[in-house]
Amino acid sequence: MKAAYYESKGPARDVLRVGERPMPQPAAGEVRVRVYASAVNPSDTKARAGLRVKEMSFPVVIPHQDGAGVIDAVGSGLDASRVGERVWIYEANLNRPFGTAAQYTCVPGHKAVGLPASVDFTIGACMGIPAMTAHRCVFADGALDGKTILVHGGAGAVGYYAVQMAKLGGAARVLATVSRAEQAERAREAGADAVINYRSEDVAARIKEVCGAAAAVDRVIDVAFGANLAVNLAALRPSGVIATYASDAAPEPKIPFWPMLFKDITLRFVLVYAMPAQAHAEAAAFISDALKRGVLKHQIHRVFALDEIAAAHEATETMANVGKVLLRVD
Repeated sequence: MKAAYYESKGPARDVLRVGERPMPQPAAGEVRVRVYASAVNPSDTKARAGLRVKEMSFPVVIPHQDGAGVIDAVGSGLDASRVGERVWIYEANLNRPFGTAAQYTCVPGHKAVGLPASVDFTIGACMGIPAMTAHRCVFADGALDGKTILVHGGAGAVGYYAVQMAKLGGAARVLATVSRAEQAERAREAGADAVINYRSEDVAARIKEVCGAAAAVDRVIDVAFGANLAVNLAALRPSGVIATYASDAAPEPKIPFWPMLFKDITLRFVLVYAMPAQAHAEAAAFISDALKRGVLKHQIHRVFALDEIAAAHEATETMANVGKVLLRVD
């Protein structure tokens, strides 16, 4: 089969190769998927670059966690009727050497989730890490009815879905922060009731202006935890929640313990790879239902060919593009 792979870590153009690799065979409880679309996530590029783990976990790695395609074989213990099923895939590369940047990949059966016939494979490939992270951040702490939600990075891969899910979940008001006009347009498209440019506006002052009170936010979904701590603390009501999945700008933030204690703030860290099985199942069920009903919007920056995987990784690493970067796997 044709696949992209690397045998050492480093810059995309130095280490990524495209060529023939052995066809994978599904083990017990696994399905094999003919992949038609593969998503590039920041965690994929960071793993390839060796930003957190320098050593290779396996001699050869076919990258990418997320994708979509059609099941063409099943391992023992699974119903053969799944052959021919259209699916979206998540965590294909988690503790495994072979991800979705290939014509075929094998994953545990529950990680291949039914994809409606009306939904393109490129959309299915967008679902895994971003949509499941958004679901956990939005719904992990109970019902949203009547609540005000603040989504930092409301045009980002996770934030764009978080805004939509908060609205679908019944939030009374969803606020989103962005850094430029293009992102503001996307956040509004997602359904944000108010959009705040954190580069040109005082976020806390704008929240007070929009909500009528300085401490009006019930929950925060945060892509930059350390950088936003002061704003979040000012904006949150007593017993509010911060659900965060990244803190790149301030990787070791100082926690204002006493101010957070006196407000009874809950701090939730969200890593999709570490989420419990029940959280994965709930996210997959919500996403599948939303896809069937056609109620989610999606944003795609560009679909590259598999041979262009190095350029696709570089497009993801710039962090300047709005929308998902994908590979078409012919």
